[in-house]
Amino acid sequence: MRIRYICLFLFFMSTFSSISEAQTSFGFRGGASVSSVSYRYQLGRPIQFSDGVTAQTYAFVLEHFGQKNAGLQLEFQYITLGFNQENDQLAVNRTEFDYLKVPLLSNFYFGRSGRFHIKLGPHIGYLLDARDVSREFDVELTELPTYGQPGDDPKRLMYGLSIGAGVSKLFGKSTLALDGRFAYEFGDQESQDRIFDLNITTLEFTLTYLFQIREAKWQK
Repeated sequence: MRIRYICLFLFFMSTFSSISEAQTSFGFRGGASVSSVSYRYQLGRPIQFSDGVTAQTYAFVLEHFGQKNAGLQLEFQYITLGFNQENDQLAVNRTEFDYLKVPLLSNFYFGRSGRFHIKLGPHIGYLLDARDVSREFDVELTELPTYGQPGDDPKRLMYGLSIGAGVSKLFGKSTLALDGRFAYEFGDQESQDRIFDLNITTLEFTLTYLFQIREAKWQK
């Protein structure tokens, strides 16, 4: 029993030591997201594509480097996804989904004051609101159903993978970074089997500002 307590003590001490020696920054990320939708309305039918939604996105960012060129990035992000469908009479149905999205990304960078970085990892999210912005025609079997009407009951959970790359520049304790990011959603919004499958992909183009709140051991 005493050996177990000693091992736990050493583990927590080593963890605290690694955290205290790491570089930590926080800041904000903002820019534009462009979503696109593909779906199958029935099993065995060909994949259909729909125009997506372009919207603004914002995130609170926490960046942590336990090693000189590798670390983690945690974000709390507000993002809007969705789709536009147009029929032969040029009437438009448009649906938007607002999410609180939480990516946890591995973060690798190369360079010193001017850097190139790669980020990848999973994300989860929660649906805050689903709304039909425009509903100008009644959907048929081959089209996407409504998600912002009473009784639609879209699924709330989002989960998928994100990967991105970009460049950043250090200015003392501040960092400015330009990023491009691709995200793929494994879950879909449909909960009533009105269509067989729905997939959303997203491209994000953002600018991030970070301020360093803890200096790493290798910087001293």
